Amino acid sequence: MLKKLISRELKISPVQIIPASFFITIMVGTLILMHPAATVTGQKTDFLTALFTATTSICVTGLVVVDTYAHWSFFGQFMIMVLVQIGGLGMIAIASAIMLLTRRKFSLTDRILLRDAFNLNTSNQLLTFLVDVFKGTFLVEAIGAILYALVFVPQYGVRHGLWCAVFNSVSAFCNAGMDVIGPNSMGNYNSDPLVMTVTMLLIVMGGIGFVVWFDILRRTKEGISKRFSPVLVVKRLSEHSKLVLSFTLVLLLGGAAIFLALEYNNPGTIGSMSLGGKLVNSLFQSVTLRTAGFTTFPQENLSKASCMAAYVFMFIGGSPIGTAGGIKTTTFFLLLMNVRSYLKNQDDNMVFHHRVSEESMRKASAIFFVSLLAVMLLTMTLCIVNPVPLEDALYEVVSACGTVGLSRGLTSSLLPAGRLVIIIAMYLGRIGPISLVALFSKNNENANKIKYSEGNFYVG
Repeated sequence: MLKKLISRELKISPVQIIPASFFITIMVGTLILMHPAATVTGQKTDFLTALFTATTSICVTGLVVVDTYAHWSFFGQFMIMVLVQIGGLGMIAIASAIMLLTRRKFSLTDRILLRDAFNLNTSNQLLTFLVDVFKGTFLVEAIGAILYALVFVPQYGVRHGLWCAVFNSVSAFCNAGMDVIGPNSMGNYNSDPLVMTVTMLLIVMGGIGFVVWFDILRRTKEGISKRFSPVLVVKRLSEHSKLVLSFTLVLLLGGAAIFLALEYNNPGTIGSMSLGGKLVNSLFQSVTLRTAGFTTFPQENLSKASCMAAYVFMFIGGSPIGTAGGIKTTTFFLLLMNVRSYLKNQDDNMVFHHRVSEESMRKASAIFFVSLLAVMLLTMTLCIVNPVPLEDALYEVVSACGTVGLSRGLTSSLLPAGRLVIIIAMYLGRIGPISLVALFSKNNENANKIKYSEGNFYVG
């Protein structure tokens, strides 16, 4: 009813309602976290700290100005987990699920809004897709919690161990990177194969996107029933799934190789670990940079070369229609393809024998350049209002815009103005700079009806 009223009275489009819904939810979360019951001491949290925590939770970023395990009570931690879950799935998806449970009918506007919330190209079987998303999310998070509990319960006891397992599972799947274990994040478990493996799998599963999930499941069931070979099952995947899976694998393994080479002898990161530990932690670093935010060693100890690589991986992020942030793997890949087609003088961009539409190429270019501009402006602003080294400021801003949650020890020491800059960066990272532009723009349909003569411009 609220979104219908907003759409009718203010005449804004569904794509404009989505950023507004996140903003409203952040404000509600802020008020809840300001309540004295949300803290261990029973004292009221100041507005800016509560706002920062609500924003980092809803935007599934993970940057924190107070320790989650120490500052917040069980009620506060529970509300943070709820906000993370809402942020990971999206406010519109949550509202739509409530409508389904209460058996309310979906109007055309509701369907369009839900389609845009998931960034889908079609409204076909949208409600079935929504139900499958919730079922799949809760199933994977439950399995993750059970596996975590095998380690946490013996260490922390039944009550606290189960809570750590549930919180970590939700946080990892939603790519939030927050935990209630202790001050070292995953540092105490950098040699634990179960915890490391479960965390990486949850991050990757949340990051590859729900569409890829369902495509893999559908093709696997089809392959089993028809006795297809594994190779044929892979070939029958959609072109989107093939692109996401192959490019994600390249980025993960490539990132692991880069960090292994650059940090091999660095005692502040992986230098003192065994060869097996170096391999696993390099892979974990590559995975967590895909917008997860967990860390097994202090990020401020990274070499300058590793920082440069981290900027790129955080900026790219995960894949569309999932819980990850960044400009997305497909966006970056299409930009590379556009360069390749220009150098080879090809009119069309081909991926897995399918032509990429001109609209997709334009959208990829717009997302890249608007996001890059946002990072540059926010980094410059942060350096002005909160003088810090450029590499630390850039790391913080890229991490916030990519909803990663990694920091070089800067977050907790930010001045109020600096915190506001990062809050804006996290919000932009979750809704996307393009969505914010759409929030304040008008739909100018008549512009395309006017055709002008072609000008002669020199480029390069």
